[in-house]
Amino acid sequence: MTMPAAGDKAPDVALPDESGTVHRLSDQRGRWTILYFYPKDDTPGCTIEACEFRDSNETIRERGADVWGVSPQGAQSKRAFREKFGLPFLLLADEQHVVADAYGSRVEKQNYGKTYWGTARTTFLVDPEGRIARVWPKVKAEGHAAEVLAALDEEQARAGSSARSTA
Repeated sequence: MTMPAAGDKAPDVALPDESGTVHRLSDQRGRWTILYFYPKDDTPGCTIEACEFRDSNETIRERGADVWGVSPQGAQSKRAFREKFGLPFLLLADEQHVVADAYGSRVEKQNYGKTYWGTARTTFLVDPEGRIARVWPKVKAEGHAAEVLAALDEEQARAGSSARSTA
């Protein structure tokens, strides 16, 4: 599936967290959502990215946004990853790759001469109306949370100025 672009309606998400509670992106209307896809819990790059989002989470929440991390591992892996690194945001299990496919984040990869399907490190900023505001198709883990926070500030300023101009 192709990756949604800025301005597109965000494909809905309905995935369980570590306790089995299903979270739906459609329930996020009125809030910004940072939806980031990562390959695997508790691996070096994924840990860097998650810990940077952890360290920025308070500021992100103050801006009226939530962080949702999505990867294919199940509930037990999510729980262990959250507890080990004190991650205060949702980690969602996409074991059937349905959401990664809908977001174009499941891609063919190559490693040591072998080809396989895996989750690409991608991030989407979803606005309060459920539209994609920004897309990061090829994320470098280090420094990414700060980049997303800056983009959130820019998008909120833009939304605020357009809301004021139509009032």
